[in-house]
Amino acid sequence: MFLSEAEAESRLDDLRRQRAALDRAIAEHELYLDLGRRLARSGIADPVPAQTQGPVPVAQPRPGPAPAASAPVAPMKPTSQPTAEPTAEPTAESPAAGSAARREGRRLIEAAEEILSAAGRPMHAAEIWERLAARGLTLPGHDPVAALNTRLWKRAQGGAVFRRLGDGVYGLAP
Repeated sequence: MFLSEAEAESRLDDLRRQRAALDRAIAEHELYLDLGRRLARSGIADPVPAQTQGPVPVAQPRPGPAPAASAPVAPMKPTSQPTAEPTAEPTAESPAAGSAARREGRRLIEAAEEILSAAGRPMHAAEIWERLAARGLTLPGHDPVAALNTRLWKRAQGGAVFRRLGDGVYGLAP
């Protein structure tokens, strides 16, 4: 029995959501491991002895909302688009890489602010990402729109520059 095109698309969407949830969980665990390693290198002792620590609970991935029909679908294979500037991965040997990543993050947020200001209206993170990518900016990971959405969401909580108006929709704070 063969699947109809609609059934195949539906299953693909489900699998993409599951993959995105797994990618988020993996990135979160890698972040915790990296943070633990950095703290261990800096000499900060573990406040809880290893014998008393229980098993670490594993967060179950939650399915995300279905992507909008008009939203662009990310390609399945990685693309090799040239970037405006090469970005270095932060390593233990290069402490300046962390400050370079922060500068790149600030540049990305400033560009997003310029884009929203020029548009004069609230925009979805996918629209903002399209314009950022057109400027040659990049974000790490499999889903740059989700990464941008997270960054904008975090800055909207302070309410200084951005204001969250809905799921993935941001405007400039008054």
